[in-house]
Amino acid sequence: MRVVFACAGTGGHINPAIAMANLIVKKEKDSQVLFIGTENGLENKLVSNSGYEIKHIRTGKILRELTLKNISALFNAYKGIGDSKKILKEFKPDIVIGTGGYICGPVMKAAKKLKIPYYLHESNAFPGVSVKLLAKDAKCVMIGFEDAKNRLNSKANVIYTGTPAKFSEEDIMNLNKQECLKKLGLTNINKKIVLVTCGSQGAKRINEVVLSMIKKYQDKNVYFILVTGDKNYNEVVELKEQAEKEIGKSLDEFLKLEKFIFNMDEMYKVADFCITRAGAMTISELALSHKPSILIPLPFAAENHQFFNAKVLESVGAAKIIEQKDLTEETLNKAVLEIISNNNIEIMGENAAKVIVKDVEEKIYNCIKLK
Repeated sequence: MRVVFACAGTGGHINPAIAMANLIVKKEKDSQVLFIGTENGLENKLVSNSGYEIKHIRTGKILRELTLKNISALFNAYKGIGDSKKILKEFKPDIVIGTGGYICGPVMKAAKKLKIPYYLHESNAFPGVSVKLLAKDAKCVMIGFEDAKNRLNSKANVIYTGTPAKFSEEDIMNLNKQECLKKLGLTNINKKIVLVTCGSQGAKRINEVVLSMIKKYQDKNVYFILVTGDKNYNEVVELKEQAEKEIGKSLDEFLKLEKFIFNMDEMYKVADFCITRAGAMTISELALSHKPSILIPLPFAAENHQFFNAKVLESVGAAKIIEQKDLTEETLNKAVLEIISNNNIEIMGENAAKVIVKDVEEKIYNCIKLK
């Protein structure tokens, strides 16, 4: 099978595409996969790190407001159709798969013009604009949350598959925690480990609140791994240094800073619980790894979809939601202590496993395999 994936922008669009590429190669070892992305996007790092080739097109993101920037975006998107046609003609794919985001428009339009069947995958509870517009002509629209079906064109062929992850429940269970701790340089940590990660872009507000809270955790049995995101890393390092001057002591005994994590399965294995955003991939990963969580939905996400994603875990008692407008050192501290106390970590972890969607890989493969 020859497959082209279109993905760009955030890990929420890119990681499901990589997971599906891995699935196809596992099922059909002679398959050839190509990614289409933007020249400067995060997709270049993630796709290359996964061992796949990526080519670039021009495109633009249409903003949901009246602005002259939309004129430039439309022009680049139009140019992107031509760029995509050229790539598709050279690669000659059997199918094209888009996982949401503005890059899908030009690539799927080009596929349609060339009579190449295209498929879509929407991870979120509220489908994005691109998926809504392209759904009618898609061979199949795969969805990560069942409720998303009611928000798509009734003429679309919509199938509830769940969202693919880069690891399975079995993968996580088979990992050796002590080996993961050693690999991550955490063998001397005898505290509850809290993983704080806010997606590929990081989150300045969450970084600030978490770091402020950590200053007061010197006598607590808690150790934080704070994944800052590339663009926020230097700023967080400065904040950490300022905090250390204030308290007259290093925070290294209570805190590890990371820019970005590729081996998330190992991080989930060593973490006792997580503080994170509520992207669809994150919800899937928390369920697969049986991890309790404090979820802080991205407030600017389209249709507030991260809040509805988060409700999936909260509804089964696996997560506590703090909306960003309510996020303070006090509210976060209270939520952390509630999870640590009274065996809540174990109970909430068991509850997280209740929302695992079974046979995701098989459902997706059955949708896209060549008849």
